[in-house]
Amino acid sequence: QVQLVESGGGLVQAGGSLRLSCAASGRTFNLYVMGWFRQAPGKQRESVAAISRSGSNTAYADSVKGRFTISRDNAKNTVYLQMNSLNTEDTAAYYCAAAYTSSSTLVASAYAYWGQGTQVTVSS
Repeated sequence: QVQLVESGGGLVQAGGSLRLSCAASGRTFNLYVMGWFRQAPGKQRESVAAISRSGSNTAYADSVKGRFTISRDNAKNTVYLQMNSLNTEDTAAYYCAAAYTSSSTLVASAYAYWGQGTQVTVSS
């Protein structure tokens, strides 16, 4: 099993930046595809970004392409989400997730392990 703990959320003004981190337990972190998802109040959960086990391949939702960057450090069992040019529509609870699969995917059902989430609020 994998336990995931997110951090780095907070309140930021529109146009600002935040970096989220997700620390994973266990010795097999590099066997998991990692993803970030978000859910705003009253809205369905949506995918944000995913990264392959080695970090060589990434995928992004259209809404964040060019603004967000996902990365991972397998030596530290940590995945990151750098968020730039934030706008109010990015306000949501952000969750990291782990999928025991061979390629990066933005499909939430592929992810078996989820963190508790970290809140990101962007003010105008």
